[in-house]
Amino acid sequence: MTIRTRRLGRRRPMALRTAAPLVSLVLAASACGEAAAHGGAAGSVRAAPTSNIAKAPGATGSLPGYSARESASAATLTPSAATTCVDKYFNAMTSAQRVGQLIMGGVSAARPDQTQLRTLRNNHVGSIMLTGRSTAGTRATRTLVDSVRGQADQVGGHRVGMFVSTDQEGGRVQVLSGPGFSTIPSGLTQGSWSTTTLRSRAAEWAKQLKAAGVNLDLAPVADVVPASLGTRNGPIGSYYREYGHTPDIVSSHSNAFSSGFAQAGVMTTIKHFPGLGQVIGNTDTTANVQDSVTTAGSSSLTPFRSGIRAGVPFVMVSLATYTKIDPRHIAAFSPTVIGQLLRTQLGFKGVVISDDLGNAVAVRSFTPAQRAVNFLAAGGNMILTVRPDVVPAMTQAIQTRMQQDAGFRAKVNDSVRRILAAKRNAGLLVCS
Repeated sequence: MTIRTRRLGRRRPMALRTAAPLVSLVLAASACGEAAAHGGAAGSVRAAPTSNIAKAPGATGSLPGYSARESASAATLTPSAATTCVDKYFNAMTSAQRVGQLIMGGVSAARPDQTQLRTLRNNHVGSIMLTGRSTAGTRATRTLVDSVRGQADQVGGHRVGMFVSTDQEGGRVQVLSGPGFSTIPSGLTQGSWSTTTLRSRAAEWAKQLKAAGVNLDLAPVADVVPASLGTRNGPIGSYYREYGHTPDIVSSHSNAFSSGFAQAGVMTTIKHFPGLGQVIGNTDTTANVQDSVTTAGSSSLTPFRSGIRAGVPFVMVSLATYTKIDPRHIAAFSPTVIGQLLRTQLGFKGVVISDDLGNAVAVRSFTPAQRAVNFLAAGGNMILTVRPDVVPAMTQAIQTRMQQDAGFRAKVNDSVRRILAAKRNAGLLVCS
């Protein structure tokens, strides 16, 4: 998601170094004891199985959470422990519980609102995002996270573990700070480091998030901002969020960031597909943001393609319109962007998450119900909303459409299975 802080008049850093080739992407050990510690059911969780994947150039392994050849859909998974585990949870869920798994709701990182928490609980919401800013540090954040995890649904006597995410990119996009958290520099500064250095430091940042109970970072940014556009690019360049100005630099450094997080067992999300590097307006604060440059064959898609080959488990889709790909829909509502470009052309098998569908000006012309249904109908899986108050309208609309449309119901079921498979691979389901 993009941000709304006041723009600073800083100079941009010096020219970026040429990135070193990626070394092996390390598959972190599955968090076998994390389910109980993080609010999951007591008992051991088996480590997720590893498999060979299609590799990015220079990569020799996968990131945790997804193989690039695996689909979370039971229709495409071969019989395995993962399939059995996902089926066990899926089959035991009510329709309302399944729909709740599709939602990631915002929770203030500094001061959670009890009314909002109750709304999330009543709607069986399966994942949360820590929003705003908190300087409380790792221990206080962990206490908050554990309390929220305690309200997760139980299915068949076991709690369905939650994804707990946040925006922890660095620079002006760092939600969590205080004792135990490093001050993370901007993406552009990270892009000036060697990939070895970035991977090492990213692993440390991920360990800090893990200590705070966060298991999913809504980062890294895979958007390529041309040097000629620079700070005129509202959502990325004006905040120095990009790793660099060429696809190669962004690819190598976004992969290094994800690889470091993989070593610590924290999942990552590459964003904002198919890229916000060519736009001027910020979709959080501006309607009708358009990219009239990017095509399905643009080199700016390289960082996404590389991350997908490396096995990144989540891809976030933007709220801009790409006139040379699908001029009729914003990306998050586009079957062309999600179904054809991301799924078929780039071969992504993991979880497609939206940019914020709760408060962004880019979607204000749609009701919350329309936002949820449009995203899922286009092939999206997890709905991110920083506003919990819109969740009831979203979940009701989804259930209503499921009753009316068998094709839509099949898409919802596929999305639930993908999310449960990602949770299984993150050690959030008890799969004995």
